[in-house]
Parts: sequence; C-alpha cells; structure tokens
Amino acid sequence: MANKRDYYEVLGIQKTASKDEIKNNYRKLALKFHPDRNKSKDAEEKFKEISEAYAVLSDDEKRKRYDTYGHIGTEEVFRGSEANFEEIFKDMGFGGFAKTIFEQMFGGRGGGGFTSGDPFSGFTFNMGGSERRRGRDILYDMEISLEDVLKGKKDEIELPKFDRCYDCNGSGAEKGSKPKICTECNGRGQTTRTYNQGRFSTFISLETCHNCKGKGEIIDHPCNKCHGSGRVKITKKLQLNIPAGVEDGMTLQLTGEGEYSESGYHGDLLIRIHVTPHKIFERLDDGHILYNLNVNYTSLVLGTELKVPTLHGLEKLKIPPGTSSDAILRLKGKGLPRYGSYGKGDQLIKLRIDIPQKISDKQKWLLKELDKEFQRDRF
Repeated sequence: MANKRDYYEVLGIQKTASKDEIKNNYRKLALKFHPDRNKSKDAEEKFKEISEAYAVLSDDEKRKRYDTYGHIGTEEVFRGSEANFEEIFKDMGFGGFAKTIFEQMFGGRGGGGFTSGDPFSGFTFNMGGSERRRGRDILYDMEISLEDVLKGKKDEIELPKFDRCYDCNGSGAEKGSKPKICTECNGRGQTTRTYNQGRFSTFISLETCHNCKGKGEIIDHPCNKCHGSGRVKITKKLQLNIPAGVEDGMTLQLTGEGEYSESGYHGDLLIRIHVTPHKIFERLDDGHILYNLNVNYTSLVLGTELKVPTLHGLEKLKIPPGTSSDAILRLKGKGLPRYGSYGKGDQLIKLRIDIPQKISDKQKWLLKELDKEFQRDRF
C-alpha cells in the first residue's frame, strides 16, 4: 500500500474536481491504456490503476473515506461500481459486453483474513475457462462499546450460511461419480457469439453457456446431500478479532467467509461496526474523547487538583488558579487508538461551573460579602 500513487494524481485531476471532470479524465486514460487498444507491457497495470482510482473517486462515500483516511479507507473499491464502468465502456465502443471486460479484469477473489486495504490482493484475472462467480457476501452487524474500541474485541459468533458440501467436496456429483465436461462449451462455461458490424468491424461477445449454466460441467448423478449444487446450509462458529480504534459505521472485510457459490468460490463476510454511545464520554475525531466536568466556582478561582475518570482509569487533573468556565484541559494520550495509524488521541476535559440550587444561610452571607469585595474593587 505504501507504493500506491495518490488517486487524484493517477487521474490527473485536482482534489476539487467535479464528477464530470473525474469521468472525462478516466474516459481519456481508459481509451489510452485499455489492453485491447494498447499492446504495451505496462498497459494492463496502468489500466487497473486508473480503474481503481475511478472506482473510488466516482463514488461519493468512497471518495469521502479516501479523503479522510487515504488508501486504508478504500477496502472493496470495486464493490457496486459496475454501473459506472458499464456506461463508460459503452462510450468507448465496447457496448454489449462491458460487464465481461470488467469481470475479466477484476473478477473472483480468494484468500483469508481481514482485508489489507489493497483491492487487488487475492484477485484472479481469468481470461478464459469457466465463469467464476463468487458466493454471496454476508453482512453482519456488530455492536461494541467504547471500551472495546480502546482495547479491541474478540468474540465468537454463529454464522448461518451456504458452504461447501463435504460429501461430494463441492463437485455436486455423488460419491464414485464425476461431473462430465460440457460438450456445448468444452468446459469453458462460456460460448462466443460473433457480430459483424460492417466490412471492417467484427465484435465477439462471451456469453454464459446455457447448457451447463456457466459451470463447464454436467452432473448426471447428483449428490444426495446437496442435490447437485455442491453446497449445503450450515451454521459456522467463527472467531472475530475486532481491532482497536475502529469507528462507528466502519465495515471490516473477512475474505472468503461469505457464502459458497455453485461455481466453487466463497464470498466475503462484511462486519459493520456500531459503537454504542457512552454514558459520560463523547468520541471526537482523531482518537480524542470529551468529558464534561462540573466544578465549583472556588476551584476555578483558587485552582485545585482532583481525579477524573478516563477510559484508562482515574487520572489526576490539575486546574490552574484563575481558570475560566468552559475552558478545555487536556490529558495527553488518554484517548482512543487511531485505526490504521500510530498513537492514541487525548482526553479533553471541558470545565463547567456547578451552580448549587440550594445554599445555607452562612454560604449566602459569605457570597454577599464576596460580592461587596468585588464591587469595591470595581469602583
């Protein structure tokens, strides 16, 4: 990730660029580096780079995450971006099979563990063979406390999903038999159709084989447990390790822990984090937290030292003499870890005067005497 170029630099635009500017610059660069037009050795890598940049900057939410967190906030950059690419590929003259181009360039994934933030880690670029459809992604909502954000959290969950049938090892064929290669597509899972559009232009479209439904194989004797699908419904126990510093609304990706597809590929588990509000602390940006402290008037005037609660335990706080109301004091490093970065934020303590609703006769007399002193000093 350290070697990634800035997305704005990749597309040759300013950070204030509009959506139209982003789209127009990507279209120009895509025409220049598309592997079907540009046969240079680095064309495909450059095409992937500009496509990755466009997938993020053309989406308002992904662009906001990128502007805030950099590349670490751009997990799953291509998810939901197919429509944007479809429109541009049609403009470039690849209409009719733009989705095929997109899937060939950025198709199925594998591997395991939380995403590294690199959208190409685990990608396979299948330029032939049967169509590789990933299983469905699973979204799991998880509530954690602010204390969990401080230390991280380990939790075991039970996840109902479709997974590989181990009776047939995902083949879909009963024991002792094997699937046969589809004679319609010769095991490719795809058939080709040629379109002649004039004397000098011929387009070839790749389509899913209708005979084997894209699997490249035909099953004559289906497995009794999965009925030929290669997958069964299970409930899997899964250990989740939520890292410290995660933020409310953030989605973590556990690659390969989604549902299993009939094509033999797992989707991902997406863990959406919900941080429950704390009773006394308010979370701020950059790992900082805020605590409101009520103190009496004399403590602000004379100064004092007292103990205040933090997520790390009680800490000493020194209030200097003559501190004004609404002043903000700071305890360094007593905030939350910064996700994807180093160090911790601070705890900010906002001071507020605690005005008593009832006072004794003696307190009233003392306050009146104090007021007389202030009046005398004023005039």
